[in-house]
Amino acid sequence: MAVGTRGRHPWGLLVGLLALVSAAATAWDLASLSCNFGSFCECDFRPDLPGLECDLAQHLAGQHLAKALVLQSLKAFVQDPAPTKPLVLSLHGWTGTGKSYVSSLLAQYLFQGGLRSPHVHHFSPIMHFPHPSHIERYKDLKHWVQGNLTACGRSLFLFDEMDKLPPGLMEVLRPFLGSSWVVYGTNYRKAIFIFISNTGGEQINQVALEAWRSHREREEISLQELEPVVSRAMLDNPHHGFWRSGIVEEHLLDAVVPFLPLQRHHVRHCVLSELAQLGLEARDEVVQAVLDSTTFFPDEERLFSSNGCKTVASRIALFL
Repeated sequence: MAVGTRGRHPWGLLVGLLALVSAAATAWDLASLSCNFGSFCECDFRPDLPGLECDLAQHLAGQHLAKALVLQSLKAFVQDPAPTKPLVLSLHGWTGTGKSYVSSLLAQYLFQGGLRSPHVHHFSPIMHFPHPSHIERYKDLKHWVQGNLTACGRSLFLFDEMDKLPPGLMEVLRPFLGSSWVVYGTNYRKAIFIFISNTGGEQINQVALEAWRSHREREEISLQELEPVVSRAMLDNPHHGFWRSGIVEEHLLDAVVPFLPLQRHHVRHCVLSELAQLGLEARDEVVQAVLDSTTFFPDEERLFSSNGCKTVASRIALFL
């Protein structure tokens, strides 16, 4: 009997293991389908909108429109259990005005892993699409996005420096940005797409300058003044990633988010904020030295910082 039992035991064990593997595979398939078409699979999506709002209020200087638009768009999108399309935001403005900072905060306050989350994907033209002649190869981006949305419908895609993308590349994303139920068998309605560019920065600066010359408060500048000129700048710029992609023309952007040029007191705010984050005393001579070394334009008024707050951290190091 003992010999007979030993002879049968391996077969029973093998059958049991196969049953477990089969059950696990079935469970994985069901979980995968639920992530694609259900509502409960959120990956590491853990939105902290109060925290985001607080951080923006404390550290994003001079951007009343950007703060309001980003928060309103996110709140509506996150609170909707079944959005009809992904959230698509296009951030525009002069260099150093806070576009990249805001995008990094979105990753930080929406995903548990922040920018290191496997579901946050950051694209840079210089790193990922450096050769315009390879445009056909780069169009595999469509399959890459599709694959990542299949793995997790709650994904964030950040596209930096849209002004430097090879023409024709962004058209492959158009099917993912609309309001259809599924694309290529993948539910993508809970994804977030953020596009960042300097296009429209000159037009935004001109509106802000004219408002200042007319003695209007900066906070009186409205989205209705800026959105048309920024949209036109995108459509007229053959170097912008949306050039002839149909994305702007088909109104697939949920919000065009303008970032205003920064004045001297905004740069001062950035200096004080950076010193506080470094744990350093805000000495008046250091703050003043940074401001004095910053270039402002136009020549006559010297009103706006030529590079926003982009070089504040490096300039502080020079004067400590």
